[in-house]
Amino acid sequence: MSANIPYLRERLAGKILDAHALLGDETILIAREEMSGIFRLLKQDPQLEFNFLMDITAVDYLGKREPRFEVVYHLYSLSKNHRLRVKVPVPEGDPVVDSLTPLWKGANWLEREVWDLFGIRFRGHPDLRRILLYEEFQGHPLRKDYPVNRCQPLVPERKVEGTFVDERSGQKLSQLKQKMAPKT
Repeated sequence: MSANIPYLRERLAGKILDAHALLGDETILIAREEMSGIFRLLKQDPQLEFNFLMDITAVDYLGKREPRFEVVYHLYSLSKNHRLRVKVPVPEGDPVVDSLTPLWKGANWLEREVWDLFGIRFRGHPDLRRILLYEEFQGHPLRKDYPVNRCQPLVPERKVEGTFVDERSGQKLSQLKQKMAPKT
Protein backbone atom coordinates (compact mmCIF):
# COMPACT_ATOMS: atom_id res chain seq x y z
CA MET A 1 0.00 0.00 0.00
CA SER A 2 1.26 3.44 -0.82
CA ALA A 3 2.42 6.01 1.71
CA ASN A 4 -0.64 8.28 1.60
CA ILE A 5 -3.26 5.69 2.53
CA PRO A 6 -1.85 4.76 5.98
CA TYR A 7 -1.40 8.47 6.71
CA LEU A 8 -4.97 9.20 5.63
CA ARG A 9 -6.34 6.31 7.72
CA GLU A 10 -4.52 7.75 10.74
CA ARG A 11 -5.62 11.36 10.10
CA LEU A 12 -9.23 10.53 9.24
CA ALA A 13 -9.82 7.90 11.94
CA GLY A 14 -12.65 5.77 10.58
CA LYS A 15 -13.94 8.22 7.95
CA ILE A 16 -12.46 6.19 5.09
CA LEU A 17 -14.94 3.50 4.06
CA ASP A 18 -12.45 1.64 1.85
CA ALA A 19 -8.97 2.17 0.41
CA HIS A 20 -6.59 0.46 -1.97
CA ALA A 21 -3.55 1.11 -4.11
CA LEU A 22 -4.25 -1.28 -6.97
CA LEU A 23 -1.41 -1.08 -9.52
CA GLY A 24 -0.08 1.96 -7.66
CA ASP A 25 -3.28 4.00 -8.06
CA GLU A 26 -4.28 5.21 -4.61
CA THR A 27 -8.04 5.27 -4.12
CA ILE A 28 -10.18 6.03 -1.08
CA LEU A 29 -13.93 5.73 -0.65
CA ILE A 30 -15.60 8.28 1.64
CA ALA A 31 -19.15 9.12 2.73
CA ARG A 32 -20.70 12.18 1.09
CA GLU A 33 -21.59 13.61 4.52
CA GLU A 34 -17.86 13.80 5.34
CA MET A 35 -16.56 15.02 1.99
CA SER A 36 -16.19 18.77 2.68
CA GLY A 37 -13.91 18.25 5.67
CA ILE A 38 -11.95 15.46 4.02
CA PHE A 39 -11.31 17.42 0.81
CA ARG A 40 -10.24 20.45 2.86
CA LEU A 41 -7.71 18.23 4.67
CA LEU A 42 -6.50 16.73 1.38
CA LYS A 43 -5.80 20.19 0.01
CA GLN A 44 -4.43 21.92 3.11
CA ASP A 45 -2.49 19.23 4.98
CA PRO A 46 1.26 19.97 4.44
CA GLN A 47 2.06 16.27 4.01
CA LEU A 48 -0.56 15.83 1.27
CA GLU A 49 -1.00 19.19 -0.52
CA PHE A 50 -3.45 17.99 -3.19
CA ASN A 51 -3.63 21.44 -4.72
CA PHE A 52 -4.81 20.45 -8.21
CA LEU A 53 -8.26 19.02 -8.92
CA MET A 54 -7.59 17.20 -12.19
CA ASP A 55 -11.03 15.83 -12.95
CA ILE A 56 -14.48 14.99 -11.64
CA THR A 57 -16.61 12.31 -13.21
CA ALA A 58 -19.29 9.84 -12.18
CA VAL A 59 -20.09 6.18 -12.61
CA ASP A 60 -23.58 4.69 -12.96
CA TYR A 61 -23.88 1.17 -11.52
CA LEU A 62 -27.53 0.71 -12.52
CA GLY A 63 -28.66 -2.77 -11.47
CA LYS A 64 -25.18 -3.81 -10.31
CA ARG A 65 -24.87 -2.26 -6.85
CA GLU A 66 -26.29 0.23 -4.42
CA PRO A 67 -25.91 3.12 -4.15
CA ARG A 68 -26.35 3.54 -7.88
CA PHE A 69 -23.83 6.35 -8.49
CA GLU A 70 -20.29 7.22 -7.50
CA VAL A 71 -18.77 10.65 -8.01
CA VAL A 72 -15.06 10.22 -8.68
CA TYR A 73 -12.50 12.95 -8.00
CA HIS A 74 -8.92 12.86 -9.30
CA LEU A 75 -6.46 14.93 -7.25
CA TYR A 76 -2.80 15.73 -7.82
CA SER A 77 -0.16 17.34 -5.66
CA LEU A 78 2.13 19.54 -7.73
CA SER A 79 4.71 19.85 -4.96
CA LYS A 80 4.69 16.19 -3.84
CA ASN A 81 4.09 14.66 -7.30
CA HIS A 82 1.44 12.18 -6.14
CA ARG A 83 -2.14 11.43 -7.10
CA LEU A 84 -5.26 10.30 -5.29
CA ARG A 85 -8.63 9.10 -6.53
CA VAL A 86 -11.52 9.81 -4.16
CA LYS A 87 -14.86 8.06 -4.67
CA VAL A 88 -18.10 9.22 -3.09
CA PRO A 89 -21.16 6.90 -3.25
CA VAL A 90 -24.39 8.72 -4.16
CA PRO A 91 -27.90 7.18 -3.92
CA GLU A 92 -30.30 7.37 -6.84
CA GLY A 93 -33.10 8.78 -4.68
CA ASP A 94 -31.00 11.76 -3.57
CA PRO A 95 -28.24 12.38 -6.14
CA VAL A 96 -26.60 15.34 -4.39
CA VAL A 97 -23.06 16.01 -3.13
CA ASP A 98 -21.37 19.16 -1.85
CA SER A 99 -19.70 21.44 -4.37
CA LEU A 100 -15.93 21.76 -4.20
CA THR A 101 -15.85 25.18 -5.87
CA PRO A 102 -14.93 26.87 -2.55
CA LEU A 103 -11.71 24.81 -2.51
CA TRP A 104 -10.92 24.56 -6.23
CA LYS A 105 -12.33 27.13 -8.65
CA GLY A 106 -11.79 24.62 -11.47
CA ALA A 107 -14.51 22.41 -9.96
CA ASN A 108 -17.07 24.83 -11.42
CA TRP A 109 -17.09 23.48 -14.98
CA LEU A 110 -16.30 19.88 -13.97
CA GLU A 111 -19.33 19.78 -11.66
CA ARG A 112 -21.52 21.33 -14.35
CA GLU A 113 -20.46 18.57 -16.74
CA VAL A 114 -21.34 15.83 -14.23
CA TRP A 115 -24.70 17.53 -13.57
CA ASP A 116 -25.40 17.81 -17.29
CA LEU A 117 -24.52 14.23 -18.22
CA PHE A 118 -25.40 12.26 -15.04
CA GLY A 119 -27.93 14.45 -13.22
CA ILE A 120 -25.97 14.57 -9.97
CA ARG A 121 -26.45 17.93 -8.23
CA PHE A 122 -23.71 19.84 -6.42
CA ARG A 123 -25.02 21.63 -3.33
CA GLY A 124 -23.61 25.15 -3.09
CA HIS A 125 -22.47 25.37 -6.72
CA PRO A 126 -22.51 29.02 -7.87
CA ASP A 127 -24.00 28.38 -11.34
CA LEU A 128 -25.27 24.82 -11.77
CA ARG A 129 -26.68 24.68 -15.30
CA ARG A 130 -26.04 22.64 -18.41
CA ILE A 131 -22.66 23.09 -20.02
CA LEU A 132 -22.59 20.65 -22.96
CA LEU A 133 -26.26 20.28 -23.83
CA TYR A 134 -28.94 22.90 -24.37
CA GLU A 135 -31.30 23.87 -21.54
CA GLU A 136 -34.35 22.17 -23.08
CA PHE A 137 -32.54 18.80 -23.34
CA GLN A 138 -34.50 16.19 -21.41
CA GLY A 139 -32.66 13.70 -19.21
CA HIS A 140 -29.01 12.96 -18.62
CA PRO A 141 -27.43 10.94 -21.45
CA LEU A 142 -24.67 9.13 -19.53
CA ARG A 143 -27.13 7.45 -17.19
CA LYS A 144 -27.41 3.78 -18.07
CA ASP A 145 -31.21 3.99 -18.27
CA TYR A 146 -31.21 6.86 -20.77
CA PRO A 147 -32.92 5.62 -23.97
CA VAL A 148 -30.42 5.84 -26.83
CA ASN A 149 -33.15 6.40 -29.43
CA ARG A 150 -34.90 9.19 -27.53
CA CYS A 151 -35.88 12.22 -29.58
CA GLN A 152 -35.12 15.57 -28.02
CA PRO A 153 -37.18 18.72 -28.48
CA LEU A 154 -35.97 20.89 -31.33
CA VAL A 155 -35.26 24.48 -30.46
CA PRO A 156 -34.65 27.35 -32.85
CA GLU A 157 -31.10 28.56 -33.32
CA ARG A 158 -30.29 31.32 -30.88
CA LYS A 159 -28.46 34.44 -31.91
CA VAL A 160 -25.81 35.57 -29.44
CA GLU A 161 -25.23 39.24 -30.00
CA GLY A 162 -21.75 40.70 -30.11
CA THR A 163 -19.75 37.50 -30.47
CA PHE A 164 -17.08 36.88 -33.06
CA VAL A 165 -19.00 33.90 -34.42
CA ASP A 166 -22.09 36.03 -35.06
CA GLU A 167 -20.09 38.76 -36.76
CA ARG A 168 -18.29 36.25 -38.97
CA SER A 169 -21.53 34.40 -39.75
CA GLY A 170 -23.22 37.68 -40.68
CA GLN A 171 -20.36 38.55 -43.01
CA LYS A 172 -20.54 35.15 -44.70
CA LEU A 173 -24.29 35.46 -45.09
CA SER A 174 -24.00 38.87 -46.78
CA GLN A 175 -21.25 37.51 -49.08
CA LEU A 176 -23.46 34.55 -50.01
CA LYS A 177 -26.42 36.85 -50.72
CA GLN A 178 -24.21 38.97 -52.99
CA LYS A 179 -23.04 35.90 -54.90
CA MET A 180 -26.57 34.53 -55.25
CA ALA A 181 -28.19 37.85 -56.17
CA PRO A 182 -29.46 38.04 -59.77
CA LYS A 183 -27.12 40.01 -61.96
CA THR A 184 -28.69 43.05 -63.54
